[in-house]
Order: sequence, then structure tokens, then C-alpha cells
Amino acid sequence: MPSLVARRGDRMTTRRVILLHGLWMRPASMVLLSSRLIQAGFAPTRLGYASVRGGPSMAGSDLAQAIDGRPCHIVAHSLGGLIALSTLEVQPQLPVERIVCLGSPLCGSAAAAGLSRLPVLGSTLGRSARLLRSGCQPWQGAAEVGMVAGRRSIGLGQVMGRFVEENDGTVAVSETRLDGLADHIALPASHTGLLFSPLAARQTIAFLREGRFDR
Repeated sequence: MPSLVARRGDRMTTRRVILLHGLWMRPASMVLLSSRLIQAGFAPTRLGYASVRGGPSMAGSDLAQAIDGRPCHIVAHSLGGLIALSTLEVQPQLPVERIVCLGSPLCGSAAAAGLSRLPVLGSTLGRSARLLRSGCQPWQGAAEVGMVAGRRSIGLGQVMGRFVEENDGTVAVSETRLDGLADHIALPASHTGLLFSPLAARQTIAFLREGRFDR
């Protein structure tokens, strides 16, 4: 079995990657991305959590348990990125080296804010509603964070968000530009399409290896 930690220069770079899905989704949504990471030499684990009924606090506990004190990277789609950063804000000792967020509204989601104002549909955000609306604080943690945003506007979220700027159909590109990111790139993919895009996978792998995207 290959080592899960490889030396790159003077820095130890782990091959272990925890994958976090987004709102209303399941670990199966990240199967293709997981396969591509395996082909690139990483050892991914798809972590499931209750995005609606459980909320960020329970998801954060699940994430900390999955990390188990061992160095790792995180690749997170949408809400998963907010879960990852908010967890590390309160548990900065967790040994996470790099995080790649895929379309995560780290600055807060206008689409979620619009949906939450609707009496019935708003309840579908569950206990994640507040985090989705407010986003995260500017990043000051030890982990290097890269953002892969989408700019293919396909999705019903644009109706709720009323976007007048580049967006992925659910999240505006500006909502992904949190202060403190190590790198940011916008690709021609929709919000869900980021999970299946070979280009997004290639950029994810580049950041996990080098701490920057391939331009």
C-alpha cells in the first residue's frame, strides 16, 4: 500500500483527501471526481453528512472525526466548502493542508437568501440556512484554500439570486471570492457541472499538488 504522505521539497504533502458534497446531495455525487483523484495518485474518502437535518455543527463533528488527527486535504462542493472552513475556524488544530472548494458561496449565497424568504421552500435549507446566507469570515487559517468557481449560468438558482454578473446558475463568481484564498479560478462549468468537469478535476489536482492552479 503506498504511503499517504509524500515529500515535496521541504514540505510533507499528504495524498489523503476527504470529499464533502453539497446541499441536498450524497457522497455518490462525487464518485467521478473521486475516481479522477485516485488516477492522479491520491487516496480519497467520500464523507456523507446530513446537510439539511444535521446542519453545520453536526457536519463539522463528522468531518473532525473523519480527519482523525491525520494529515489530509479536503475537496468540497458548494455547502461542503463552507462546512470545511467553518469547522477549521473553530478547530484550527485539525491537520488539513489544502482545501479546494468547488463553487462554494464562501461570501454568502444570494440564492439561499432568496429561497429562505419563501414560506415553504425556505425550509428545505434546514439548519444550513444561516451559514449559506452569511458565508464565512475572511480566511486566516493555516490550510491553503483554492476556489474553483463556475461561470456557465445553468440552473434555477439564478432565479432566486437574480444575478447580473458571472455565475454558475446557483452561485455568483463574486460570492466565491473570499479574502484570504491562496488562489481562485473560474471555469466554463455550471454549479453541478463542476463535479463532472474534467477541467475542474485537473485544476483540483494541480492545487492539491502545488498549492496553486495550472494556468
